Amino acid sequence: MTQNSRTARPFTGKHITLILVSFFGVVIAVNVLMARLATDTFGGVVVENSYVASQQFNGWLKEASAEQALGWKADIARDEQGRAAITLRDSKGSAIAAAKVSAVAEHPLGQRPETDLTLHELAPGTYAAPLEAGRWRLRVMVQAEGKVWRAVGEVL
Repeated sequence: MTQNSRTARPFTGKHITLILVSFFGVVIAVNVLMARLATDTFGGVVVENSYVASQQFNGWLKEASAEQALGWKADIARDEQGRAAITLRDSKGSAIAAAKVSAVAEHPLGQRPETDLTLHELAPGTYAAPLEAGRWRLRVMVQAEGKVWRAVGEVL
């Protein structure tokens, strides 16, 4: 007998257990990774009809570019009375007064129905409306100086 000959080891239950645990460990790790990436990158925007939305997409881009060119800013928060409050500033930092401001309040997890808000001016550039306690995402639309501007923000 030569020194290079080896005896075969028997295939035991430990081997098959190691193979199965390794296989399912890799599958579970990949699934967790993919689920994590999917939830971290999804913006949460859902449309009823994707085809119709795709036909309007270029128009939405033009509107967004025009709105961005205005340079307006909105600070969205709750005020001391628990209302949704928005402070509007133009590109020079001046208050945007006498604007028509409306918003749609959406619960992030869809647990409550959407709420339409009409915000009233409290002071030049500051607008507020009552809003239930909790976390809300506000889609704000401002009409001022013959222009329309939109913003999205969260209220806690």
